[in-house]
Amino acid sequence: MTRFIGRLGLRNQASIRMLAVFGVLGPGLVAANAGNDAGGVATYASVGAKYGYDLLWMMVLITVSLVVVQEMAARMGAVTGKGLAELIREHYGPRWSILSTVSVLLANLGICISEFVGISAAIGLAHVPAQVSVPVAAVVIWLLVVRGTYKIAQRVFIAMTIPFFAYPLAAILAHPDWSAVGKAVVVPHIQFNSPYLLLFVATAGTTITPFMQLYLQSAVVERGLGPEDIPAERAEVVSASIFANLIACFIIIATGATLYVHGERTVSSAADAARALAPLAGRFAEALFAVGLLGASLLAAAILPVTAAYVIAETFGFEKGISRRPREAPVFVAVITVLIGISAAVAMIPGVPVIKLLVLVQVVNGALLPVTLFFVWRLARNRELMGSYRNGPVFDLLAGATVAATSALSLVLLVVTLTGNA
Repeated sequence: MTRFIGRLGLRNQASIRMLAVFGVLGPGLVAANAGNDAGGVATYASVGAKYGYDLLWMMVLITVSLVVVQEMAARMGAVTGKGLAELIREHYGPRWSILSTVSVLLANLGICISEFVGISAAIGLAHVPAQVSVPVAAVVIWLLVVRGTYKIAQRVFIAMTIPFFAYPLAAILAHPDWSAVGKAVVVPHIQFNSPYLLLFVATAGTTITPFMQLYLQSAVVERGLGPEDIPAERAEVVSASIFANLIACFIIIATGATLYVHGERTVSSAADAARALAPLAGRFAEALFAVGLLGASLLAAAILPVTAAYVIAETFGFEKGISRRPREAPVFVAVITVLIGISAAVAMIPGVPVIKLLVLVQVVNGALLPVTLFFVWRLARNRELMGSYRNGPVFDLLAGATVAATSALSLVLLVVTLTGNA
């Protein structure tokens, strides 16, 4: 009996420790993993299929940039208690705020459509038509973010990150040359041609996207975090960014070890990559890749409408919050409902021009990213706004370099896309 009670006590202690771990997890993990959406999976798969492991080295640099940008957004939310859109309106005026809001709305709508297309593609591998899978997914997501509480929504969002572990398993099943992988991580492989440049820029752009910072800062505010919570939130942001980019690396490794090695170097979607893994790494690898795609698409499809709703509510001063009911925050809920409804409807259209849609999304995101990152950087270094929590000299230099580099890459992608050289 004593032994049984002792074992029960150990199990309770383990449960308490596990709950404590999940208690630390939050908006940083959700925001970072939401960046690995359907478009991101397709981009990383294209990188692995076309260039093998050659672009893994850049993921190290991108991880540093992601940590810097996400940390600034989280810190601002904790110190000011306000979302990014609200701070832009207060410090730079309504014109810049409205410009940012319109851009976010258009970009998030385009990306949200692609997420429902990703949901359809992932479930479609099990021969379930889009006309069935997409409406069900749309209703479930709407009920989660509109009828649920913030705590419930956050726990579900965190649970949605579990399918991302499918990608490391798929990579292992692909039997990569791990020595070549290790070498590619530390030794840069650079090519000076248009396809390489485009994938280089697209990889950076899909890893650091504006909606991630916008959601993270607003979520920190809604969670009620203050300056005293900054160390814990900073630790979460760092670990979440590393985890998210490790997942991206495993996608590159999985497709590099199969598609690239066997000469199949064209991937038009994440679902194509999943199907292509089957004859090379087995049906189990295909299923794992599909599970990862489904989890990524569901998470992003839930986060994007919420982000757009946060931005519009903050810009125009409306009530906001996942815990708010429709009568308490009608505009906030309406934005979420409209974005989910339009995205699901478009995703169900047979023969929807997905590629053209993604190109348009790239253009809008390319225009938005430099603006968003500039405001994040300028506000985070503002002495009057942030006080003693403003960027320090070394961090500010690193943040400025990050903003300049990511902005330059995004502008290059924008110019190349608009000139028709993509």
